[in-house]
Amino acid sequence: MERLYLTPGEMVAAYSAAGRGKLRRSAASLLLLGVLAGAIIALAAATTNTASYGITDTWTARTVCALLFPFGLGLVVVTGSELFTGNCMLPITVLDGGGTAGQLLRNWVLSYAGNILGAMLVAALCVGCGQLDYSSGALAVYTIRLGAGKCAMSFGKAFGLGILCNLLVCLGVMAANSAKDTTGRLLGAYLPVCFFVLCGFEHCIANLYYIGAALMAAAVPQYAALAAEAGVDLAPLTLAGAAANLIPVTLGNIVGGLGLGLLLWYCHTKAEKKEAVR
Repeated sequence: MERLYLTPGEMVAAYSAAGRGKLRRSAASLLLLGVLAGAIIALAAATTNTASYGITDTWTARTVCALLFPFGLGLVVVTGSELFTGNCMLPITVLDGGGTAGQLLRNWVLSYAGNILGAMLVAALCVGCGQLDYSSGALAVYTIRLGAGKCAMSFGKAFGLGILCNLLVCLGVMAANSAKDTTGRLLGAYLPVCFFVLCGFEHCIANLYYIGAALMAAAVPQYAALAAEAGVDLAPLTLAGAAANLIPVTLGNIVGGLGLGLLLWYCHTKAEKKEAVR
């Protein structure tokens, strides 16, 4: 009977082969698939906010979010959309001779730009269409508080939590790659992302929604007044505050994903080729 999984070496080779298509994809396709991935992750973030805004116990809230959010990465995997954080392992393809450094940077820039557009579109629709009106605006207050908290995070904390986050996200991508059926791919993507959400690690694309929706909500007088009444400190919630979070988180995500990719490539591709020659 045919096995329904790939060995670690086959898994890395499969990612590298898929990366050839990613690096050669047209700019329009790359951007649009980036928009789709950003929207999917933003919808997952909007879902977790909606599910947890009324929960006061931190453990329960984190657990609920951890059970729901991972379906976002699963949908990214099965739709073949372009998520910047998962693409942080694409240097594997370059090392295998399947692309150039220029193509890699092009992919990162266009996928990130598409992710921004997709996440901001979902945030704008949620805020503009009144999705944050739940419980007389309590969801809006929660959204603003969460975004402001992320903007107030120190550079070192955001960077470190970003590394841990994308280590797990990319483990999810690789685990999904190791399965040959849809159920296995979804489960492979699910568990590592469940871990990162439960631990509160930082994902730059998810934060585009969390912070973007918070900024947009704070610009609505009704929501801003409710947040002020609830004692939310709005001072960190600015474009500068958004950059202060997204820059270190993005850098951390690159380090985490790139580090995992290089480790797996070295151990299961380069080292094995050396041993085969001996």
